[in-house]
Amino acid sequence: MKKRLFSLSGYGVGWSAKRRIAIVALVITALLAVAAIVAFFTGRGEQNQDPTAPSQANSSSPSEAAPKPTAGSGSVSGPPQIAEPIAYAKAAAKMLWSYDTRATSRDQQLAGMRAWMTKETKYADWNSVSGQVPDPVLWSRMTDQDQHATAKVTEGHFPSAFKAALADDPSAITEAYIYVVTVNGKQQIVWKRGGGGAEERAVTLAVQCRPHHDCSLAAIAPSVTQ
Repeated sequence: MKKRLFSLSGYGVGWSAKRRIAIVALVITALLAVAAIVAFFTGRGEQNQDPTAPSQANSSSPSEAAPKPTAGSGSVSGPPQIAEPIAYAKAAAKMLWSYDTRATSRDQQLAGMRAWMTKETKYADWNSVSGQVPDPVLWSRMTDQDQHATAKVTEGHFPSAFKAALADDPSAITEAYIYVVTVNGKQQIVWKRGGGGAEERAVTLAVQCRPHHDCSLAAIAPSVTQ
């Protein structure tokens, strides 16, 4: 599926500053639901990839229901108690880029990711997050290969368009307290027989950080915006 550009720059040209911020806060879910951004299971280090290793293309159903809490979370890290959007987004990106099929079932992976989501359903785009996880057959093939990945986050920042819109009318964000954060880093993937590879990663996240509350993940953008 062709990815649709996620960009706040030029969005709503001619509208008032307040309305532009309202679009960021209130309609961000609609913008993010078009397609999943970088699939963290997709390894583009083909030059180092074992040809017998399973393909990591994302083929999960975008409308898949969230797993039951009793599924546990396996090796998926729990959400940190952080009230600052960039710090939370960096932690969330590291979680998204890390997995271990040796110790975690697909349902556990989804359950662990779900725990990071905002409980405000009006703003939560679970499809954009769960869409990062391969379907059961592909996950099983990855498990057969003992496939696992670790991640290192190098930096996180507010995209320039978001900062500009926020500067126009800082009070408008108080409707939903959703911040757009872009995170960069590197993912290392390993599987049986010494196979592996590494690649640079980037993701743009929508993070909700209401005053006096820990942050939570709202959605993953369909493309990266700087």
